[in-house]
Amino acid sequence: MSGQVCVSDFEEEARKILPKAVYDYYRSGADEQHTLVNNVAAFNRWHLIPRVLRDVSTVDLSVSVLGQKLNMPLCVAATAMQRMAHPEGEMATARACHAVGTGMMLSSWATSTIEEVTSAMTSSPGGRGVLWLQLYIYKDRELTLSLVRRAEAAGYKAIFVTVDTPYLGKRCDDMRNHFKLPPHLSMSNFSTAALAFSEGNYGSDSGLAVYVAKAIDPTLCWDDINWLKKKTNLPVIVKGILNGMDAVQAVNYGVDGILVSNHGARQLDGVPATLDVLEEVVKAVQGRCDVYLDGGVRRGTDVLKALALGAKAVFIGRPVLWGLACQGEQGVTKLLELLKEELRLAMALSGCRSLSEVSRSLVRRAEFTSRI
Repeated sequence: MSGQVCVSDFEEEARKILPKAVYDYYRSGADEQHTLVNNVAAFNRWHLIPRVLRDVSTVDLSVSVLGQKLNMPLCVAATAMQRMAHPEGEMATARACHAVGTGMMLSSWATSTIEEVTSAMTSSPGGRGVLWLQLYIYKDRELTLSLVRRAEAAGYKAIFVTVDTPYLGKRCDDMRNHFKLPPHLSMSNFSTAALAFSEGNYGSDSGLAVYVAKAIDPTLCWDDINWLKKKTNLPVIVKGILNGMDAVQAVNYGVDGILVSNHGARQLDGVPATLDVLEEVVKAVQGRCDVYLDGGVRRGTDVLKALALGAKAVFIGRPVLWGLACQGEQGVTKLLELLKEELRLAMALSGCRSLSEVSRSLVRRAEFTSRI
């Protein structure tokens, strides 16, 4: 583990460790993967404009997210089936989040149960972690509500409902690999309905695409956000907004937050990088709810740029999987600490002593910077 000094080092090591079909599933995006590349490249289109002589001997990264205090504004996004990366999967990730004092969003398609992940996060002394549930709305509404009820009982603090997946995007690598969940694993929060994902002959498609077509409700509409809000007292955040019009609609329907996300570029190829639409969404909501971002974050400076453009916090997905594949809990902990220290350094070198000093004036589009 001593050789990993940036996120790309973790990915290179994970690529050597993971079976090809698993690595491809975690890494790949939809179709020609233009948006996948663009998510990362977007951060290079913004320059940081630092202030100097600011006494940055102390830099405070703490933040309140959905009423919960975290040690940093960098959280763990929902990524499915983490036990393909490491035997302890989501439980190892939860312990790492607890150790560094940040939040973890658990995927509905986890290979550990809602309750197991709570137990893993709370069993370690010290630390300060928070759990949120990522939710797909199923055709079976009672099944959907059972996940919400279990999350409430297990101490989860919010529901992030994914709104960009009425069908699964075309993921060519998964189709080539005929991807399916290894037979020794299951989507642990479901019974026989989800177990079928690891069985059967799916022809030229991936098992996950067939599963989504059978299980997830493509009739999902804004009224379903109302329905969900009436069924839980937990904050409801919509995950998958990419434009100001939908952001305004979300606020009008009373959401508690918006996660600007293109599903890690795994749904519709050709949509914008999330960073490129973040400011539009922030301006549209006019402070009526918090806005978060995921997609393409690979460095502490990426986090800082997203915060400067209005994100309250930033979520990472694939990098966590690379840390998990490398060394389980220790790998995720090291990766999160690495990004935390990169963010601390970036803030100090930019003259920001706390998140309250991170403002829009800190960043400029790269094409305009040379004219100044």
